[in-house]
Amino acid sequence: MSERASVSAPAARAAELDAADELAGLRKRFVLDDVVYLDGNSLGALPVEVPGRVEDVVRRQWGELRIRSWEESGWWTAPERIGDRIAPLVGAAAGQIVVGDSTSVNVFKALVGAVRLAGEGRDEILVDATTFPTDGYIAASAARMTGCELRPVDPAEVPSALGPRTAAVLLNHVDYRTGRCYDLPSLTSAIHAAGALAVWDLCHSAGALPVGLDEHGVDLAVGCTYKYLNGGPGSPAYLYVRAGLQDRFDSPLPGWNSHAEPFAMSSSYEPAPGALRGRVGTPDILSMLALEAALEVWDGVSIDSVRAKSLALTDFFLECVAAYVPEGRVESVTPSAHAERGSQVALRCADAGAVMKRLIDKGVVGDFRHPDILRFGFTPLYVGFADAERAARVLAETLS
Repeated sequence: MSERASVSAPAARAAELDAADELAGLRKRFVLDDVVYLDGNSLGALPVEVPGRVEDVVRRQWGELRIRSWEESGWWTAPERIGDRIAPLVGAAAGQIVVGDSTSVNVFKALVGAVRLAGEGRDEILVDATTFPTDGYIAASAARMTGCELRPVDPAEVPSALGPRTAAVLLNHVDYRTGRCYDLPSLTSAIHAAGALAVWDLCHSAGALPVGLDEHGVDLAVGCTYKYLNGGPGSPAYLYVRAGLQDRFDSPLPGWNSHAEPFAMSSSYEPAPGALRGRVGTPDILSMLALEAALEVWDGVSIDSVRAKSLALTDFFLECVAAYVPEGRVESVTPSAHAERGSQVALRCADAGAVMKRLIDKGVVGDFRHPDILRFGFTPLYVGFADAERAARVLAETLS
């Protein structure tokens, strides 16, 4: 432990911060134990309302009502209804988000749809060079399918890389490795100035910080729901299509669920109006309704207050790391500037994989990213300042 600070001072400060935390009461709405859980940026904790809701869906809605539940239990309208619950968390008005499929499938829909919206003469797709691998794989496939050239570009270099050939740009709002938050408003503005469409991946920002999709004119966006939205493992993702583009959005995956008259069983396809054309096949009802129950924890919660706590938590954790961990043993690769930080802290550390295993054994759960990153996600709905202090203290003990 560093001699620059005692254990008691940060611990006392943590107690003060927890006592003043307006979101502290939300912790009881999750199934938690004495483990410090800092991996909500991979899989969110279980909200207490979900098991009972899932049991009702299985035993009553499926077991008793059976086929009647498509209408009587609202199964058929779940994708757009749950989309409207997510909308305020990402700064979108109702009627622009549909829930269903995986993030990867929705990236494919959005990117191919964006190229088709861009029109003739635009045959280039820019993709975040540091993106989560699947986004890159999907972008490469979308480029092949649409006859476009794919150019991986660092997000900071996007404005200078844009040109008259650019059809669409796929970017991550928050880098999954480092926790760096990119400037969505200015990058979207630059993309539009070049005549291209902006597609944003919100997996590591939705539910952790304000996004402002409508305010900043984002064209299309996708995101998962099992991280900061706590929807459960494999919970369905979502697709945002800006209202002004919906009547021209041409999905590369037209399915019967997105047909204007799905039960007409027509041999020709006519897309449904609005965001519904982002649907494809039969919704995954069990996981979708578990997600709907999970989203109830957000009732009355301001995303701005969540962001304020997120920044305070990550600031405090970094302060505790500086106080406890021997100098030179770890290096933060997460930006210190608030505008550039998501809701996680990534620390570069020798033998990071082995260190994380030891941390987990001691009751501090984060995760490891190859080759040398310890990643700690801070979910403000259930993580407190005492958790941050304990995590930093156990890290110091592990590295001593």
